[in-house]
Amino acid sequence: MGQQPLSSHSASQHTRYNKMLPYLWIYASLLALTGFLLDTPEHILAGLKAIILTEDALITDYVMVAGPGAALVNSALVTAISLCVLWFSRDVLNGMTLVVIGLMSGFSLFGKNFVNIWPILLGSWLYAKYRKEPYASFVNIGLMSTALAPVISYIALDNGWGTPLSGSLIGLVIGFILPPLAAYTYRIQNGMNLYNVGFACGLVAFICVPLMSSLGADPTTQYRWAHGCNGIFLPMLVILCLILILSGLFLCRLPLWAAWAGYRRLLQTSGRAPSDYLRMFGPAPVLINAGINGLIGTVFILAIGGDLNGPTVGGILTIMGFSAFGKHAFNILPPMVGVILGSFVMHWSLNQSAVQLACLFCTTLAPISGYFGWPYGVLAGFLHASVVLYTGTPVAGMNLYNNGFSGGLVAVVLYPCILAIARKRKPVLQEKDYFTQMEEDAPITPPEPHQITETKD
Repeated sequence: MGQQPLSSHSASQHTRYNKMLPYLWIYASLLALTGFLLDTPEHILAGLKAIILTEDALITDYVMVAGPGAALVNSALVTAISLCVLWFSRDVLNGMTLVVIGLMSGFSLFGKNFVNIWPILLGSWLYAKYRKEPYASFVNIGLMSTALAPVISYIALDNGWGTPLSGSLIGLVIGFILPPLAAYTYRIQNGMNLYNVGFACGLVAFICVPLMSSLGADPTTQYRWAHGCNGIFLPMLVILCLILILSGLFLCRLPLWAAWAGYRRLLQTSGRAPSDYLRMFGPAPVLINAGINGLIGTVFILAIGGDLNGPTVGGILTIMGFSAFGKHAFNILPPMVGVILGSFVMHWSLNQSAVQLACLFCTTLAPISGYFGWPYGVLAGFLHASVVLYTGTPVAGMNLYNNGFSGGLVAVVLYPCILAIARKRKPVLQEKDYFTQMEEDAPITPPEPHQITETKD
């Protein structure tokens, strides 16, 4: 079936979304510039070589492996590759684009590099060719599927067992099978786990790791965690968040009151996937939301005595990316509070590296608090913090989105239980398109299936 022609109103929306591409290139350039300000070109080149030759099982902090300069340059390169792939695929830019850029730039600080992502991307492209569909239909899933990039690095670099060729072939298979798998896992989670691809990647990793072990490999979980970098990353994060907030308030061609009103309305949504905030509210509220959420994540890590390094900064950037697709202050705070409450009764502490990440990535369950209410969000975070500590070991850290996998398990269990016991949820908020709100003469059209944010059970 051919693509339907866009109405003049829809075409103006897509044109507006495409205008954000230059700003994403500025973001990638700033990552590279900051990296070169922190270190010399010689050390950065040596650091990039070390990153490529490192087995990237979770948790592998590139800041510790190669230094902050090389880690940021690697992030810039991965971000640039992602933007090129999105552009060449002719993907229509929307809120998911910001999610992908946040994920790719964040996780390229601890696991993804500009070499190990290519086989999976090529595999997703081959799947599109096999289905005889445009690559734009699968490009976002292909980019997010690079959560399994450590599998490629391990097989390619493990002396005496794998080879670069075998690692690349495995990457092609992973990229090929994840689009249909992610489509299936999305349905069974009922939109309650924002990191759906992480859940799908976890299932694949549960097959890959035992298979590799049966063939003679010995993958083990590693912990490389940098300390003492707060002074480097804190100013960077604060400046980035303030720029986003001020841009949303003053630089989006909206009156100040309208931008803030849009953000307040965004806070009333549940965040249940799919919730494309860019299409629903426009760029101004999304920028404000991203900046505020980034500050919340940063303050949270500092308040629990954590470290700002590759993994935690990557987690904060991920939260900021998902600020365009489901996360806001009201639905991310309850799961984070649940993790804190868990620290009082569980046999782990908040300053453990894996728990610090759980404090940030538990926000994958933000739709539970937004949809059913904050007490259930606290419960979800409480459960997630313990589940995630045990789901990474069986897959030897090969799934970078381990919190997405554990979040999927929690969501699959909690959703039917809450429906059966509580039978109550927040009232459905009827969302209007941003352009419909701002232009009185714009035609009102029925929402497309991917724009529906709430469903009846």
